[in-house]
Amino acid sequence: MQRLVLASNNAGKVREFSALLSPLGFNVVPQGDLGIPEAEEPFVTFVENALAKARHASRLAGMPALADDSGICVDALDGAPGVYSARYAQMVGKPKSDAANNAHLISQLAGKLNRHAHYYCVLVLVRHADDPRPIIAEGTWAGEVVDAPRGAGGFGYDPHFLLPRIGKTAAELSADEKNNISHRALALQGLVARLQAASLKVGA
Repeated sequence: MQRLVLASNNAGKVREFSALLSPLGFNVVPQGDLGIPEAEEPFVTFVENALAKARHASRLAGMPALADDSGICVDALDGAPGVYSARYAQMVGKPKSDAANNAHLISQLAGKLNRHAHYYCVLVLVRHADDPRPIIAEGTWAGEVVDAPRGAGGFGYDPHFLLPRIGKTAAELSADEKNNISHRALALQGLVARLQAASLKVGA
């Protein structure tokens, strides 16, 4: 198994990436296990934040690193929360938590008929901290925001993210179901395809 530091301390992401990457021969090590602090995320685009996180983790770990930046983008809110999804409630002085973020999102959508939204994920893999050719892939998962939470699985905005064609929220899916169709799964599929097309090994 090849060790790969994951530039995240989010327990939900760690579980998902471990499940998705272990069959490919990767041992995903959360950066927190190595004493690596979270990187700053000062940028307004997902890809810039992901790249900053990957380089930060790789530099401190001395090994290849994978970072994602992801969030929910809501049409009626001009793409918000977007890159601020994980700290959406903090922007209005509330504590950082999934519950607070969801409550703030629903309050912002009060009275709005358009509930179309999508999850977006960009993955950046660097073989070393100064890798001049980071491997980048993205995935989009379309759905709608519903006021009442449904389901006990997933994390983040999953209980409010309805998949109309399936008739379930992301939180009502099993882990296997989500790991086959989510924005993160689609981005990972793209990442693997890029690795294979370029005949690249992460440790090369």
